[in-house]
Amino acid sequence: MNMTLTTAPTQTGTEIFERILAAPGSLVALEGGDTEVLIDQLRVLVRHTGQSVYLWQPEIGLDSLRDAHARVPGSQRLSQVLRLVQQSIHFGVYLLRGVQLPLPATDLSLLRQLARVQKGHVRRVVLLDAPTALVDSLNDVIARVSCAIKPELRPRLRDGRWLL
Repeated sequence: MNMTLTTAPTQTGTEIFERILAAPGSLVALEGGDTEVLIDQLRVLVRHTGQSVYLWQPEIGLDSLRDAHARVPGSQRLSQVLRLVQQSIHFGVYLLRGVQLPLPATDLSLLRQLARVQKGHVRRVVLLDAPTALVDSLNDVIARVSCAIKPELRPRLRDGRWLL
């Protein structure tokens, strides 16, 4: 008798999104996982739920994941996006991808200010594939969220019984 058990190999975008929202601070670093797959999963999620999730990339600027090709004008520089997030009074999750070092002091200061915001509307600034040195320099204000799959307990046969 051949019996196989299968489990989901990756966390879904929904699980990761919920973990981002549950993070203790406004500044989040996602660690591990495939960024492209995550962005695609979040894009599907926000189209169905209507959540406000944006993706910033240096060469493109700030895009809405919900509305395809809805770009925010004047948002190619990181400092512009961070000021926009800081001034926003609306709920939003802002994914920052491609942040490069060295980061100007003003950008680092804006990230720290955003990390300390605890009141008002929920806003999350999420660093995707951020350099380790950047995350370490923000260690006192950043929340780290792992996208890595937690190892599943494999059942074992012991004395005629299956154990986890």
